[in-house]
Amino acid sequence: MTRPRTMPSLAAVTILAMTLLSWSLLMSSTAEATALTYNVGAHERACFYAWSDVPKKKIAFYFAVQSGGSFDIDVDVRDPKQKQMLSLEKERQGDFVFTANEVGEYSFCFSNDMSTFAEKVVDFDITVEHEKRAAQLEAKEKGTGPQAHADAMDESLFRLTGELARIDRMQKHFRTRENRNFSTVISTESRIFWFSLTESAMIVGMAMVQVYVVRTFFSGSRRTHV
Repeated sequence: MTRPRTMPSLAAVTILAMTLLSWSLLMSSTAEATALTYNVGAHERACFYAWSDVPKKKIAFYFAVQSGGSFDIDVDVRDPKQKQMLSLEKERQGDFVFTANEVGEYSFCFSNDMSTFAEKVVDFDITVEHEKRAAQLEAKEKGTGPQAHADAMDESLFRLTGELARIDRMQKHFRTRENRNFSTVISTESRIFWFSLTESAMIVGMAMVQVYVVRTFFSGSRRTHV
């Protein structure tokens, strides 16, 4: 005797469809991100580029100098028409958001001209995202049924992505502080070592001079007495 095959319930099919739709929307997001670490040599100018295919996109730009010199660098950001959008001199880190009004290639340049021999290690992140969330969210709040649930899941995933990006920024900030504090400790340790070595050499030198002066004094006294 064979048992009849049970058909999946409507609720299970709906949940599966909403999950697949949410993941497909998440994977097909319009955000494009580039996170790199680059070693900028002395007197070097390094440029990186981000492409905006439609106007009004948001471009997020973050950078932090991890090591080298005084932890500072010059930054220059220009739009596709070579109009300067940001110019910084001897900055250690920054977090900015631009509106890409022009279609084309945006340049992000780091310049280390102020250093004679020091290299700078720079962490930076360039994210391009087309923001349509406000209008979409208003339309989703008015919807009902399975599609509304799928939209709600998509919105939750989008917010989770934003929170993860914020946590990633915080981790980068803490990493930058850790690198700078470690570099300060190494520099202080090196200065203490060389100061102690110089102080010891001066003490030995002063002792030798004192012995020489005392020997000369007694040697002169004996000659005078004779």
